[in-house]
Amino acid sequence: MSDCGCGDVKAASAAQRKTLGWLLAINALMFALELVTGLLAGSTALVADSLDMFADATVYSIALYAVGRSPAAKKRAAGLSGLFQVGLALLVLADVVRRFVLGSDPEPTWMVGIGLLALAANVVCLLLIAKHRQGEVHMRASWIFSKNDVIANLGVIAAGFLVSMTGSRLPDLVIGLLVAVIVLRGGIAILRDQAPVKAS
Repeated sequence: MSDCGCGDVKAASAAQRKTLGWLLAINALMFALELVTGLLAGSTALVADSLDMFADATVYSIALYAVGRSPAAKKRAAGLSGLFQVGLALLVLADVVRRFVLGSDPEPTWMVGIGLLALAANVVCLLLIAKHRQGEVHMRASWIFSKNDVIANLGVIAAGFLVSMTGSRLPDLVIGLLVAVIVLRGGIAILRDQAPVKAS
């Protein structure tokens, strides 16, 4: 009797579930930590990064749901995660505008310290998801999120140093804006990736 490959499929699904479970736990924890410290430190960049973590935690939850399901379900999951990411990016952009108009007084020490912690967490996430980056659409979406997070964390750390050196809140606002753009581009990339290709 020929091997149907069912064992390989189950093993791949189990590996995906384990990876996504770790990504979900790490991002949910960092979301809560960054949001609280971002609000206390008055940092747009940290708040923006925390919302990115929240978006990722939601995306990983959706991807976890999609594991072992049909290709159509996986594409729907990726589409939902992309839409969610775009929505979060628009909220962050609105917060940047609000803080620019109303003013803010970010604390650079908190920005750098929490930024370094978030960077370490996201490097771990990136290493966990790396082996799935060429996989199915819901796993490719997770790879995009993790890669963008590392870039965003480096931006938050840079903003903290710049705020400290210049005494200006503008680096915090600029990095918050850039993080929002990164999140927005990631969401659009995922939507494009899961969209059906039109016949020419």
